[in-house]
Amino acid sequence: MDYRVRTIYGKIKNKSATVRVPGSKSITARALLLAALADGDSTLYGAQLSDDCATFLNAVKSLGIGVSIDGATVKVAGCGGRLPVNRGEIYVGSAGTAARFLTAMLALCDGQFRITSSEQMQKRPQAALIRALKDMGAAFGFEGEENCFPFTVYGTADPNDSVTVDITKSSQFLSALLMAGVLVHKPFKIKAVGSHGLDYVKMTLDMMWSFGVNVEERNGEYTVDGGYTAKKYDIEPDVSAACYFYAINKLVGADIKVAGVTPHTMQGDIKLINMLNEFNGGTVDMSSFSDQALTLAAVAPYLKKPTRIVGVAHIRGQECDRIDAIVRNLGAMGVECGELEDGVVIYPCAHIHGADIQTFGDHRVAMAFSLCGLRTEGVVIKDAEVCSKTFKEYFDVLDNLCDGLTQ
Repeated sequence: MDYRVRTIYGKIKNKSATVRVPGSKSITARALLLAALADGDSTLYGAQLSDDCATFLNAVKSLGIGVSIDGATVKVAGCGGRLPVNRGEIYVGSAGTAARFLTAMLALCDGQFRITSSEQMQKRPQAALIRALKDMGAAFGFEGEENCFPFTVYGTADPNDSVTVDITKSSQFLSALLMAGVLVHKPFKIKAVGSHGLDYVKMTLDMMWSFGVNVEERNGEYTVDGGYTAKKYDIEPDVSAACYFYAINKLVGADIKVAGVTPHTMQGDIKLINMLNEFNGGTVDMSSFSDQALTLAAVAPYLKKPTRIVGVAHIRGQECDRIDAIVRNLGAMGVECGELEDGVVIYPCAHIHGADIQTFGDHRVAMAFSLCGLRTEGVVIKDAEVCSKTFKEYFDVLDNLCDGLTQ
């Protein structure tokens, strides 16, 4: 479907509003994996059940883990670190978390498992993780291009107890090894090399601790020991989704808050919310909150000074080439911008005009560029349904918000 954004700039009658967003995708995915490997039955409250998380959940179920859902509450019967099956097939869709986390888990389980994905996921980087898992003793049978889905994982019953992983392209590689590390069943050391923001790794470590595993870190080397214990766990609202609404405040002068979002969240995207009030252009290293590069890019043409977003070279390999998506879509709106080696530079524009926004199958492109339409007439989001990957109701929430602000 195509979505024509309603322009509300200059039409606001009621500045204050509160909206709700789904639970965090990143926390939900991690909680599902930890609960699945835990000893006992866990209950996860406030889970996100978007396309990505539903895909993750179905994959876990297909591996013999008991899962039941009641609204946003998910109950998981943990396997105690021993999968109930040693053969199977799972589908990870376009979910990077499911793809990386489950690949690591299955590589450290004795068995043979085929993993398939969407065409989009087949193009995303996996090589560094697969290289590390091979070094631990796992083997892979690739059906097409090497290091790409689909493939069969031949898990190892006796994993090596130390490994090095390059996280330059994704910190998910390190998070995957950390969480699956309990399957080594002895102290396991991971050395991380390469440059990448580590906020999501810190989230992983905090959650592992909550489920009973304390990871020691020294000079970039992590030691995992112990096993997970089932628990009742509350999932925070998704700060990545919340950022769009705080960005609206910057663009149209509203005072929107997102229920449940606090300054003490373990989600790194809070950095965008914290900087937006005072930011009017300049250079920002977004390596530790790169999911919000698109959001800031959508706001940047309306600021006083040029904006340079750096430290995000890796977002070329996400759901789409996000740097290219920024330049193409802003260019279509008459905004001067240019690619950098590790990011993008965007210049203020006094005469922005509407355009059809090409989403390239990327949920964050759809949601981020909807912000421009709140300020500029004639913005149409093509294939807007792609937002169902993480926030299926986003445009319904946006419509209701616009009604509340303008009536």
